Amino acid sequence: MTHVVIAKVWEIPPGERKIVVPFRGRAGIGVFNVNGDFFALRNICPHKRGPLCTGELTGRIEAAAPPSGHAAEMTVDGDGEVLRCPWHQWPFEIATGRCLVDPKVRVKTYPVRVVGNDIVVDYDE
Repeated sequence: MTHVVIAKVWEIPPGERKIVVPFRGRAGIGVFNVNGDFFALRNICPHKRGPLCTGELTGRIEAAAPPSGHAAEMTVDGDGEVLRCPWHQWPFEIATGRCLVDPKVRVKTYPVRVVGNDIVVDYDE
């Protein structure tokens, strides 16, 4: 296992991200701070290969009725824990890389650890 220091902890505050391009000679990764925990995702959407990590940070939207209905009330759970691809809005859970509309689809994740004040991403050669 190889590792690389991505940033200092204070450089990526909660709710923010840092995109590192290239990463291992490829499209890069995004390192996200979700409520003080750091996660790294490959910057390629598995749906149509869009620049996933540049997408909107959201939460899980829940509704008791369709949004067009009169009684529709929508709530957002886990704000900042979901990343939506900017091309087609496919949502991915940042912590796991799991797609929320198709559980068979995942984006590659990388282990992240904090060593002192450094955010370190581990990867295989």
